[in-house]
Amino acid sequence: MTVLTLVAALVACLGLGWLFRLIGQKATRNRPYFRDMSLGVAFGFALGVAILVWIIWTYIYARFIAEDQAANKYFFFVVAVHGFLIFAASAWLFRALGRMVGTASTRKLFRSMPLTAAFGVLVILIYAIVSIFAGVIAPYGQEEILANANVVPGGNPAMGGDPAYPLGTDQIGRDILSRLIYGAQNTVGIAFATTCLAFFIGGTLGFLAATLQGWLDQVLSRGVDVLMAIPSLIFALLLMTIASAWAGSEKGLLTFYMVLIIAVIDSTRVYRLARAVGLNIVVMDYIEAAKLRGEGLGYLIFKEILPNATAPLLAEFGLRFCFVFLTIASLSFLGVGIQPPLADWGTMVRDLAQFINFAAFAPQVASAPLLAAGAIALLTVAVNFVVDWMLHRSSGLKE
Repeated sequence: MTVLTLVAALVACLGLGWLFRLIGQKATRNRPYFRDMSLGVAFGFALGVAILVWIIWTYIYARFIAEDQAANKYFFFVVAVHGFLIFAASAWLFRALGRMVGTASTRKLFRSMPLTAAFGVLVILIYAIVSIFAGVIAPYGQEEILANANVVPGGNPAMGGDPAYPLGTDQIGRDILSRLIYGAQNTVGIAFATTCLAFFIGGTLGFLAATLQGWLDQVLSRGVDVLMAIPSLIFALLLMTIASAWAGSEKGLLTFYMVLIIAVIDSTRVYRLARAVGLNIVVMDYIEAAKLRGEGLGYLIFKEILPNATAPLLAEFGLRFCFVFLTIASLSFLGVGIQPPLADWGTMVRDLAQFINFAAFAPQVASAPLLAAGAIALLTVAVNFVVDWMLHRSSGLKE
């Protein structure tokens, strides 16, 4: 029945799209916009309006019409709508404030910034502030075991919650909100440091290969080809399993091994980009002029090549940070990443996964593992929004 309903809805949207295009052609006397509009585009307009109407009606029903038990089924939907509206309004206000406050260059930057990029920059700033000041913001310590365990998120005592723990507690009584905040410090901070190390290794070797070429270029490129032939997550998992045996009970040493392993694996991607960009730059006339002046290798790389390769490298930094961030969360979920008692979002998803079993009759209980997963997804989307904007602004990378 559900499949038939879905097919009927799609057919109805197709008919509405055709009717919308026809009315537009008649009303505008066959203007080019409606005359050249394909049926697929018209169907997209009709489908978008239908989805928007469904969202508005479902929200009104869940908030004002349905009884408590029926409305409880739409818990996640209502939270998602509220979150979207709050973030959209915050991004618009942030962009408007940036256009009025700051230097002339920053105001110009905000004037050219789309709303998605403003949203991404705002989210990244919030994550950075939370990561830096986690010890001040968090109400409890990340290792602190409290009196109550398995407290339901939401703070509603009738549902098993507690106002003192708005996001609940885990199986052994640790505050989820505090661990979520400290997870930003641990997961995001370690991912940022790992990405910086990967760019230092890959960028340096890539520029060296592009500048010197010859046998060094061949050796480095073939080694990178071998490493890139192995799936990165499986390779990292294999190396982390070996590193776990080396580290023994030294959890800090295991974290160091993880940073080093992921940085080396991801530096191969950075190497390929740095080498490709460097090869396009070293043939320029100003490089030849610098060589004729007798400039050394360090001057060529840091004064001539690097400034002209900043735009693609910055865009790659954002994308690489997302991959490193997700890799660390994946390894922690599998039990070989950031080790307890340090808070980590991947570990939190694994530890709180049992609460998903309660989603059928208490959706707010099932939100516990989704909080960390949502934090991971939100940062990934925000960084990609900013990277997409940077690529659009960079000359030669718009297409």
